Amino acid sequence: MTRVRGAGAPHARLSAAEQHTSVVFSDDREWAEQLCTFVRAGLDRGEQVQYFADATEPARVLAALSDGGVDVPGALSRGQLTVSTAAQTYLAQGGFDPDAMMGLWADALDDAFAQGHNGMRAIGEMSWGVRDIAGADRLLEYELRIHDEVFARLPLTAWCFYDRRLLPEAYLDVLTGAHLTHRGETLADPVLQVAPLADHPGFRLSGSAGYDTREVVTAAAAAVRGAAAPRVELDLADLRHLDAASLAALADAAASRTGGDPVLLRQPPPTLRRLLDLFPTLGTALEVVDR
Repeated sequence: MTRVRGAGAPHARLSAAEQHTSVVFSDDREWAEQLCTFVRAGLDRGEQVQYFADATEPARVLAALSDGGVDVPGALSRGQLTVSTAAQTYLAQGGFDPDAMMGLWADALDDAFAQGHNGMRAIGEMSWGVRDIAGADRLLEYELRIHDEVFARLPLTAWCFYDRRLLPEAYLDVLTGAHLTHRGETLADPVLQVAPLADHPGFRLSGSAGYDTREVVTAAAAAVRGAAAPRVELDLADLRHLDAASLAALADAAASRTGGDPVLLRQPPPTLRRLLDLFPTLGTALEVVDR
């Protein structure tokens, strides 16, 4: 991809973990504070700032920025600020497709550079993830994969806005846990948490995987299956338990990956080792490593 840098002063690039942040709030004041902090920083850096609204009217976003002292007319006229909706972005094809979204981020960043901006940052309201929308059930898969497939590769910053009033608490815990950086309100650790690895392709599973966490395991398996990297690792050092059905889902995802490289299982719990001994066919696409 061609990179055409803008004329602004250079800034140190954030780490991939810092580029993708979950932001949790439960009232309009918190929302506005986080919004203005993010947008002001982007404008000061000469970046293009995009806001993808869902539950919030775009006019209200602009009004909150104006109330917070942001020169909204100037930013809009320079093309440095845009406010659109989830229906125009994440859901533009009538549903949500994580694979398509990965490529759209690269295209949007190229457009920002071509317009003379120093980079791009975006806020996305994620409340659409709990509605009856085709592909919405793949939101956790997307949040897991995007770290390595987008932020580890592109100078892009994004904050995912989670309104506590609009999402079930348990689901919110899991979604925010898929980010390595957090702002706003603190949430409880879910029964099973899945997060991307910070420095190489793969995911960390912590807690307990069983019947009650089947949807989380399904999303983790989808992330393993869809990961673009040729080699993927599952760090299981903090996983206390994983049942046979969860192992089967992960093994099936590993077996269906293109390329043939086994998925690495780092420090799996004793229960998983026993299951692999009992059902060796599950381990044909998995490789246990203890280092």
